[in-house]
Parts: sequence; structure tokens; C-alpha cells
Amino acid sequence: MQTVAALACTHVSHRYGARLALDGVNIAVPPGSFAVLLGRNGAGKTTLISLITRLYHAQQGSIAIFGMELRENPLKALALMGVVFQQLTIDLDLTVRENLTYHAALHGLSRRDAKARIDEELERIGMRERIDERVRSLSGGMRRRIEIARALLHQPKLILLDEPTAGLDMAVRKDILQHVRTLCRDRGTTVLWTTHLIEEVDSADLAIVLHEGRVLEAGIADDVFRSANGRGSADVFLTMTENQ
Repeated sequence: MQTVAALACTHVSHRYGARLALDGVNIAVPPGSFAVLLGRNGAGKTTLISLITRLYHAQQGSIAIFGMELRENPLKALALMGVVFQQLTIDLDLTVRENLTYHAALHGLSRRDAKARIDEELERIGMRERIDERVRSLSGGMRRRIEIARALLHQPKLILLDEPTAGLDMAVRKDILQHVRTLCRDRGTTVLWTTHLIEEVDSADLAIVLHEGRVLEAGIADDVFRSANGRGSADVFLTMTENQ
């Protein structure tokens, strides 16, 4: 019996006026996998995330979350997702507790369940003692961790992270990436992580290379970036996207 994909995009195309941002994109992400949507800036990564999260409606093609067509069952499909957008969406003038409590309420969690899950997620990321601090006082890496915790409160089966390490230093980037990988491994959560940084791709990840709105390659990263002449994956990625 074939496993239903956690995320399936079929022939997805989208335009902004005359500009074709996505051109017949086909993606299938298996449940429990860590998938990296890799592409240069302007490749269409954020547009695809916007379609999956229904910020925009896909003009052509279909998107399904665990077999549920997004167009037909938007509320049920969206309830299965947690999202960390490229731009910070957390309220800087509220405390960590206030931000997370508000988000939990939006998902219909009781106060008791919300408190338990907030405590659990903050403990997991080592920020339980910061719960009553205003987000404005936190570093960029800490704010990202809070956004990841917020995205997990309703226990989604799929989490989307759009360039979540943008603007962070190397040590913080590695720390956040490791945190999400551990989450994927320990909870079986499916992850779609978008980036333009080849160093954020692990050899065992599902790598999806997006360039100028089209999927160039998709498969296990070790296979996608294997080079007969021994070049590194970064060189292969640059050549792959330069020659299109």
C-alpha cells in the first residue's frame, strides 16, 4: 500500500502579473522526513510556502496535506501545519508567555493544555526561564526559537520553515537547524525547510532544488549532489543553477 505524502504539490504554477513565479512544480514529501527546498534568492521558495499556507491561492495545480486537498478542505489541512515564516511574525511588545498563550487560544487549546504545552516547548528549547520577558529583549536566535515553539503548540504533523536562519550567525544557525532535526527524529514530525544555503543540507535529507520557479532535481541529497569528478555539493549546486 502506497504511503500518502505529507505534502504533495502537483503541477503548481503561479504568476505575479506577467512574471511566472512557479512553473509546474511537482513535490512529494513523505511523512516523517526532513525535506529541504533549496534555491537561490528569487527561486520561488517563499511563493510556494505562501501557496501551501493559503496566503495566496494557487492559480494552477493542486496542493494536498496528508491526502487532503487544500482547496477543498482548507481548515482541516491548515490545522495539520505549523509555520515559521521568513519575516518574524511574533509580537515584540508582548512577553513570551503572552505570545504563546494567544497562539494557543487561536487553535482552541484550553488554558490547562496551553500552559502544559508552552512549558514543554520552552523547556525543550531551554527558554523556560524567559517566559515573562518581552520578546523585544531577546536575541534574534531566541526569537526564532520562540517562533518554532509557537508553531508546535497545536502538535502539527507538518512544519514549514521559510529561511528560518536568515540574518543569524553561523553558530545560531547550526543550533536552530539541529533543534528542528531532533524534533523531526524524536516526534516523527515532517519538516519542509527552505534555504539558499547549501551547508544547511544534510546528505540524508530529501533535497528539492528549485530554480526560477521550476524543480530541477529532487531526491536524497547525497544522490542529487553526487559528482563524478569529486566536486563538492556547493559547486554542483552552483553549476546546476547557473546553467539553466
